Amino acid sequence: MGNPEQELFSAAAITSFRLNGQFLAIAEELAAPAGITAAWWQVLGAALREPLPVAGIARIMGVTRQSVQRIADLLVARGLAEYRPNPAHRRAKLVAVTAAGQAAVQRIGPRHAEFAARLAEQVGQDRLTEIVRALADLSAAVDLLDIDSET
Repeated sequence: MGNPEQELFSAAAITSFRLNGQFLAIAEELAAPAGITAAWWQVLGAALREPLPVAGIARIMGVTRQSVQRIADLLVARGLAEYRPNPAHRRAKLVAVTAAGQAAVQRIGPRHAEFAARLAEQVGQDRLTEIVRALADLSAAVDLLDIDSET
């Protein structure tokens, strides 16, 4: 085996991969009755508060710009989002959620809230808060590291 840090890193990665799969499966189940996919929900959710460029949505989601672009184009084609001019960058249009997109996300809300309440009850509200903070801290630490650098 490896050293303790290597084993912890592997355990964190494997647990994160499993958790990501679980979250995606739950998101698909929650989104389906609203007529959207989990990926569509993620993109709509990222732009719900304010219109964002595709690259900004990709950063939030931790995925490639190209994958967000494909989803944004589908959302626009289905009337769930629209492209708007971006005053900060002429070529990088903003993705804005339409009323239909907002309605789709709102349809997810009740089941999402119910599942969130069950999860908080299962784990405990305070413990769930700790877990979310720890995951955010871990993500921020990974962001700061370059895979090819030792500093």
